[in-house]
Amino acid sequence: MGLTVAPSNLWFLAWIALIPLWIALSQSTLTATLTGFLWGCGYHGFALFWITGIHPMTWMGVSWLNSLIIAIFCWLFITFWGAILVTIWSYILNYIITHNLLKLKFISPIFIKIFLGITIWCLLEKIWSFSPLWWTSLSLTQSPYNLAILQLLKISGTTTITALILLINGLFAENIILIINNKQHFYKDKYNLIANAIIILTITHGIGYINYQIKISNNPLEVINIGIIQGNIPNEIKLYDTGLKTAIINYTKGYNDLAKQKVDVILTPETALPLFYDDIKNNSSFYQAIIKQKIPLWLGAFDQIKNNYTNSLFFIDKEGIVITKYDKTKLVPLGEYIPFSNILGNIIDRLSPLDAHLIAGEKNQILNTPLGKVIVGICYDSAFAENFRFQASKGGEFIITASNNAHYSDAMPFQHHAQDVMRAIETDRYMAKATNTGYSAIIDPHGNTKWISQLHQYQTHVGKIYKRNTKTLYVAKGDWLIILLTFLMMSYFFFNYFRGDRNNQ
Repeated sequence: MGLTVAPSNLWFLAWIALIPLWIALSQSTLTATLTGFLWGCGYHGFALFWITGIHPMTWMGVSWLNSLIIAIFCWLFITFWGAILVTIWSYILNYIITHNLLKLKFISPIFIKIFLGITIWCLLEKIWSFSPLWWTSLSLTQSPYNLAILQLLKISGTTTITALILLINGLFAENIILIINNKQHFYKDKYNLIANAIIILTITHGIGYINYQIKISNNPLEVINIGIIQGNIPNEIKLYDTGLKTAIINYTKGYNDLAKQKVDVILTPETALPLFYDDIKNNSSFYQAIIKQKIPLWLGAFDQIKNNYTNSLFFIDKEGIVITKYDKTKLVPLGEYIPFSNILGNIIDRLSPLDAHLIAGEKNQILNTPLGKVIVGICYDSAFAENFRFQASKGGEFIITASNNAHYSDAMPFQHHAQDVMRAIETDRYMAKATNTGYSAIIDPHGNTKWISQLHQYQTHVGKIYKRNTKTLYVAKGDWLIILLTFLMMSYFFFNYFRGDRNNQ
């Protein structure tokens, strides 16, 4: 399963990669639980190996050895965090199987097992998505390459894809178990489950493909010509005088070049200028370019709030006035804040040039601009679909995201792009994204990447995005599928509990 995530194009392996784990569920509790843990380590560890790219951090004043220790610690921590989810899932399913809790009249225990496996995994993913560490949903395995199946994100978000992957793997695995045990149950043909899996896989991909082929209706009156600047300031120099000077030069040049092309607005990456906005306004040539050229701008910088500060994206109008701003809501653990700082504070330093404390923005921010109501995300926000869904449900007409992505190995920016592709599809919105070192891009509502930058290059680009006011089922109703699955699961156990009491009497 670890091979399925971007930048690999082996997404099809996800439809069979759970089979060994599923088969192990019927073994002893130790075997099932240990297999779940090892499978989780394999998937999350391989998929998230890019975090080791933070090494070496000698440019931050961290010794080479300490940098290596920190990188390994971060990688193991997030790997085990993901593996815990799979371990819990394996233990619960094994308990249900070994305690004979798969009984319901007129329904095969195989289908009950598959249903419970789907529901419990999706529920655990939902719980994990509320935690500070969240990235590798099973749905990520299909992005950005399998755009046909990703159209189903419009139904109930990532739960739709995760549930479908589990269903197909479960049907394959249960059929293999029947063949191994030479049991047919009430099936005349031992290959019925495989046939059902292939039929479901074909139908769902067909439905997705049909939706993917529907032409996107764009109103020419709702077009926005957006300019994107990828400043390409390496982290090694970004927070020091050399980097700040280079950033001001690159972004001033990019702004002036795009302004000459008469764009409607210009987008810069997260912390394009890693300074307080007031300092930029009062002391930089970049702000003077805004006053001269009079082109609205989304500027990544910091905003001071009392003794703290936020990682923000400011919308500055053509007169140089801040109309609104978005504060990053999902801060990166161990990168932008330190969990258990009393314990880890002396070991891991945060990646910030400021002495103040970085704080998260308020949830459910709504941004109105002269160009329309905007859905905004900064970097790590892209992994949390609910943030985008909420803004879309409140009338957000297009998406912009801004990221740095220069901290890690080159695999991470493409996985980040895969996350953004899913957010565009879920909300049925155009997206423009600017990053510091790549990948900057423009994505349409079907998830097509209309333009994407090169890594580690200074680039500017002018593209078109369109405002839209459609509402997908997911935007309108949220993740209703997990609510339905959970309700059905609780009803099943409730029914079995009272049936057990009656049988005992």
